[in-house]
Amino acid sequence: MPTAKQAFLEAFQREHVTTMRVLRAYPDDKLDLKPHPKAKTARDVIWPVALGDGLIAKALTTGFDWSKPGKPVGPPATVAEMAEAFEREHQRVVEILQGVDESSLGETVKFFTGPKTMGDVPKIDFLWFILFDHIHHRGQFSIYLRMADGRVPAIYGPSSDEPWT
Repeated sequence: MPTAKQAFLEAFQREHVTTMRVLRAYPDDKLDLKPHPKAKTARDVIWPVALGDGLIAKALTTGFDWSKPGKPVGPPATVAEMAEAFEREHQRVVEILQGVDESSLGETVKFFTGPKTMGDVPKIDFLWFILFDHIHHRGQFSIYLRMADGRVPAIYGPSSDEPWT
């Protein structure tokens, strides 16, 4: 039976590979695609995934100091630059997580637990929250990919562009 850390690491690695396939399939000239006035651009939908990895790193190392909000990091201009940033952040988190003591994952970090509400969240729960958010944004991005006439890779099963038969 894998430990909580091993189970998370395996899922984190597996989902990263899938996300990279979806990201790399996206056409550069369609990153500003915005399918509805209330919708975000494709660039703004996928970029939070890389930033989420940075949140994992922070939760596992320094924690969050909400009295000193960080400066937002804007997305790179191209898919290749985004992919490079994703890979770099992902590898950094993997290295940090591999060095983390299993027992420390039960410790808490201060994070949002509702609108304008902060609370103590166990680190392992926080890691899964960020991974699920990552998967959510990738799902949104895959719709943008289809709308941008990109080739949608198989994610959890075959796609019309990547059938399994």
